[in-house]
Amino acid sequence: MLLRMNLNKERPPGGRATARRLPAVAAVLACSGGALAQVQEERMKQLENQVQGLQQKLDAALGELGQHGQRADWTERLSLGGYGESKALFTQGSDADFIDHNRVVLYLGYRFADWIDFHSELEIEHSFVEDGNGEIAFEQLYTDLHLDESYNVRVGRYLVPVGITNLRHEPTTFYSVQRPSLDDVIIPTTWWQDGIGAYGRLSSAVDYQLYVGSGLDGSGFDAVEGIRGGRQEERPGINEPGVTGRIDWRPWADPQACDLRCGASTFLSGLDNANLGTSGAPGTLELYAVDAQLRSGDLEFAGVYVLERVRDASALNAAFPNNVAERMQGWYVEVAYHCMPSAWKTGKLDDGDIVVFARYEDFDTQDKMPPGLTADPAGARKEATTGLAFFLTSQFVAKADVRLRDGEADEWHLGIGWRF
Repeated sequence: MLLRMNLNKERPPGGRATARRLPAVAAVLACSGGALAQVQEERMKQLENQVQGLQQKLDAALGELGQHGQRADWTERLSLGGYGESKALFTQGSDADFIDHNRVVLYLGYRFADWIDFHSELEIEHSFVEDGNGEIAFEQLYTDLHLDESYNVRVGRYLVPVGITNLRHEPTTFYSVQRPSLDDVIIPTTWWQDGIGAYGRLSSAVDYQLYVGSGLDGSGFDAVEGIRGGRQEERPGINEPGVTGRIDWRPWADPQACDLRCGASTFLSGLDNANLGTSGAPGTLELYAVDAQLRSGDLEFAGVYVLERVRDASALNAAFPNNVAERMQGWYVEVAYHCMPSAWKTGKLDDGDIVVFARYEDFDTQDKMPPGLTADPAGARKEATTGLAFFLTSQFVAKADVRLRDGEADEWHLGIGWRF
């Protein structure tokens, strides 16, 4: 009885009522759980949307940082290069033999954008500059705006597109130790112009260049050295600007089988120009040139013809008595043969080549004189040059040749040239 009484006392009051309420509580909890699950699902969707939004923002930020990084990585936009040549000259019957580090040219380029390129070439001649010895100058200093394959803009200091050598004058692009003599006085290589122009491709076979800029200074023309002294090199006057143009034609679509390029070019300029102003030189210069290069297998041929007319040469000589001709002209032809045996092109010489060549030049800076003036016989020259070029690689060459001049002492030349 006592035990039963105690058990009755420990039983919670209303126990049977609580038991009766359990099914209702379970139902309420079930409904609450379903609502809670729905809330959680909606919350998860919101979190997923937020995460996706944050991911998109993060991707955009990383992309922008990447672009800034590319813009800031100037080393990828910078281009460095250069070329140079050294030579030894020996003249028959003369003690005036010498060695000359003829030129070193340093190239610097920069790409501001996919369509804006800057180019420059700084030349140091004869490894020493002092009191008229040697020279340091920018040969090229221009910017290209690439607008379209058929039309692009060039502004600054660029090479006058006349002949062969003035445009391609690196020592690995010609085979003699020295450049052709015609490209010294008839076409005064290296010859540049300061101005603006356009260039591009008219078709798959035709390229063009057209510029207007600084002209020539007629007071520097010479009976024997031709128009070379008329180049403007510092702050060129544009009182009478020069206009130059060029067309190149490549008729065959497969240059590996037979590569032919034919070119025609011109330069027209008034002569009253000088550093920072005018020289007072009357007259105009008209230059017309044609050139061609052909390679078929191991054989190469090249040729150039140039005609120059000095309009009003009499007035020019009256103002500056330099005995300047009213007509100058010249030409040369060259043949070359690549003769290095294929068996030699292994190991260190896998990129090597040996080229033997011969070139004949005939040019005259006193071809036709104004009335009352007599031609200087030194203006008419004929030269034959033959030799070989040994390319240890395509970018380093050793050369040897002999130059025979009509009526003058023979010369022997040794040299090296390089580019990178």
